[in-house]
Amino acid sequence: MPLRKIRPPWRHGPLRRGTDVAESWMILVTGVLVAVLAPAAGVTAAGAVDSASARESHSWHSVSAVLTADPPARIGLDSTGGAAGRVRATVRWTAGDGAVRTGETTVAPGLRAGDRTTAWLDRHGALVRDPLTPADSLAQTIAVGTVAASGTGLLLVGAERAGAALLNRRRAAQWEREWAELDAEWRHRQT
Repeated sequence: MPLRKIRPPWRHGPLRRGTDVAESWMILVTGVLVAVLAPAAGVTAAGAVDSASARESHSWHSVSAVLTADPPARIGLDSTGGAAGRVRATVRWTAGDGAVRTGETTVAPGLRAGDRTTAWLDRHGALVRDPLTPADSLAQTIAVGTVAASGTGLLLVGAERAGAALLNRRRAAQWEREWAELDAEWRHRQT
């Protein structure tokens, strides 16, 4: 939206056409909608992801587990402690019914076979393979909110651009008719 196209739609002038007024209103309304709806969509989507993540993690419970084998070495570990710095390993734990179970989950790097770690189980007693840390959950929430806000803004701007293209087609057809009328009038004067 070039700034020179933004004119107050209520401004009168001898060259003002209906398509110009419609385009000015469309730009004004789109700007207001982007300013209001894009952040609202981002906050709503982020809130939904955050509540779903919290609901999911509240149904988990932790158990003490033992690594059964050395996890594979990772090159380029994430020093921030995020999920990218975690490694997959096989762990063994005792279930609530007394049965010994094994499964694969992510653990902190640097652990060796026989070391104790915390494993997370869902409400059915199944091992959670990649539990989200609070930092991972926050990053996911921010990413989804940003994408939702950006997508909403792009959708609104795209609708405005499509409307502008339709107005430009109508404006060109109107100019063509006016030129044809002037051409006929001018030719009539020449004869």
